Amino acid sequence: MPPRTDQRAGLAYGLAAYSMWGLLPLYWHLLGAAAPSEILAHRMLWSLPVALVILAALRRWSWIRPLLRQPKRLGLVLVCAVVISLNWYLYIWAVNAGHVLEASLGYFINPLVSIAFGVLVLRERLRPLQWAAVVIGAVAVVVMTIAYGRMPWIALGLALSFATYGLVKKGIKLDGIEGFSAETALQALPALGFLIYLGAHGESSFVTGGTGQALLFAGCGIATAVPLICFGASAVRLPLTTVGMLQYLAPTFQFLLGLTVFHEQMPPERWAGFALVWAALVVLTWDALRTARRARSALAAAGARAGEAVAAQAGQAAQTGPAAADRAAPEPDAPGPVRP
Repeated sequence: MPPRTDQRAGLAYGLAAYSMWGLLPLYWHLLGAAAPSEILAHRMLWSLPVALVILAALRRWSWIRPLLRQPKRLGLVLVCAVVISLNWYLYIWAVNAGHVLEASLGYFINPLVSIAFGVLVLRERLRPLQWAAVVIGAVAVVVMTIAYGRMPWIALGLALSFATYGLVKKGIKLDGIEGFSAETALQALPALGFLIYLGAHGESSFVTGGTGQALLFAGCGIATAVPLICFGASAVRLPLTTVGMLQYLAPTFQFLLGLTVFHEQMPPERWAGFALVWAALVVLTWDALRTARRARSALAAAGARAGEAVAAQAGQAAQTGPAAADRAAPEPDAPGPVRP
């Protein structure tokens, strides 16, 4: 169990990370005059210098050579870079096209999609309540399809791409900042080429949008990296169940922004779909908490039994020790004949 001060720090870092991720729609909205593709390119390009500064500050370069010698892992990094780029593009487009609520739905259902991937790809076994949560989530997608009059493809696209990203990252086995740096290193060159193309054709908002716009573009790297750093600091200090509950903060903030800031419509049938998703997440969270509590109880009971066994052995050794010592001690020699 981490010290209480570490847990407090971890909670603060986690709240900061998911709050910043939840408020990102406000940042992308400030750049709404630019095309989503240009915003994405700047996000990919400016993330690299931020990553390099962090690596230099931490002096963490030793992972680069081993990675370059492993083509399979490099291929997985490339897959991650492509998938997260698609996720970022879809999210930026959704925000600036007026689909913040549906984007939030994507991140609400992401845990359910990750569980489904665990079953289909990793052959994991689900507990009954996890099955119930997945079924409720599937029903919610059907309800939202009826509510929107179409498949909620933005939500599904975000959930599927992010779940795929998480699945592939399992095979790379790099820490957060290292994985982020490797991915942005692969993203930066295509992003730079695209931005040069826009500038050559007079279509670059970075050049024509003024100083404020240029600074916002450059800040994309910080807006991407800082929440990730806070998340990494939180993940090493908090139990997984706590981190799992904190992840719902980001889509909750997005949902509230969609309602109160962007004034998107929420007819009753969409409320019904969201309510089903929230019900599924309540079931999933309750099952995770119950499982973690049982695991802690079992661990504590095993520790108590081990302690009792050690104490019993010590007591038995204390009782048998003197008798054994007496048996092991040599008897005194019998007096021999007195010699003159």
